[in-house]
Amino acid sequence: MRGFVPVGGHYVATLDRVERRILAGAVADTAELLGVRLTDLAVPEPGPTDPLGEVTWTAAASTVPSDPALARLLPPASRDDDELAAEFRRLTEGDLRQGKVENLRIVWSGLLGPAGSLLVPRGAAPRWASALSDVRLVLATRLDIETDEDAEAVHDLAMGDHDGSSGRGGDGAETSETEELREALATLYVALTWLQESLVSAMLDAAGQ
Repeated sequence: MRGFVPVGGHYVATLDRVERRILAGAVADTAELLGVRLTDLAVPEPGPTDPLGEVTWTAAASTVPSDPALARLLPPASRDDDELAAEFRRLTEGDLRQGKVENLRIVWSGLLGPAGSLLVPRGAAPRWASALSDVRLVLATRLDIETDEDAEAVHDLAMGDHDGSSGRGGDGAETSETEELREALATLYVALTWLQESLVSAMLDAAGQ
């Protein structure tokens, strides 16, 4: 994987086929958490026949979602006034979900291309950055990242800097599988963080030219 650099009217990164598949899966999972299966959408790019326009966005609940990752994607407008937060959520959550899914779909569609150079048009870069941020937010929630120390521990795990103890006992196999999953999520989180940071850096470089 090579990070984004500004080239002409695009930002260009390099991801191999496996990297694209893994990242596309994480993007699709985030969209599904928001209520849309990207694989069910036939049209790969936004346009006059955009299938997201056919999605029925049901009236939002007035309460914070029970899934902690979804709750971080759709945070309350106020933490001090429950009535205000409930009314704001009812009025705006459908539009917020739709906007996030649209951004995720743009990224997902771009990742479905062939391995090699990944071209992001400069005009689409803010939507890519926003979508990647949402995927990172979901991963951070699954990894229980709440502080800088938590993030550092996840980085160390992804880099292989841990004691390697499996905690094996009567449920050793299950424990080992849980640890392997956490390490895989940590690796994805760190790689995605680095990729997003490279895109933001490229955008800043281009703005300064």
